[in-house]
Amino acid sequence: MEAKALGDFGEEQAARCLRRKGYRIVERNFRCRQGEIDIIAEKGGYIVFVEVKERRDARFAAAREFVTAAKQRRILTAAQLYLAQSGSERQPRFDVIEVYAPQGPSGKVTIEHIEDAFM
Repeated sequence: MEAKALGDFGEEQAARCLRRKGYRIVERNFRCRQGEIDIIAEKGGYIVFVEVKERRDARFAAAREFVTAAKQRRILTAAQLYLAQSGSERQPRFDVIEVYAPQGPSGKVTIEHIEDAFM
């Protein structure tokens, strides 16, 4: 599976996971000059900015390890812009969702949701 298709598949799996947990998806693939946010969701008093990382497996490293400090800064900057535009007064939180699909979409998928992964 090519990287773009795997990424789209991973984001859809992450969105489903969030919905099952009671989150409301506000926006997907928010883009601005400063960066991109894969999923923006709400639950309780939080607005949650979610970075989705998909991999076939964790043999090399856990997917969350690819959310580097530079990537975190870009997400934070994009989130600040989103908050300014939307006027949301909810408490922001930054989560990472790891999606592992060793056989691609036709096989078993493992999802790990890491809440409050960075700030």
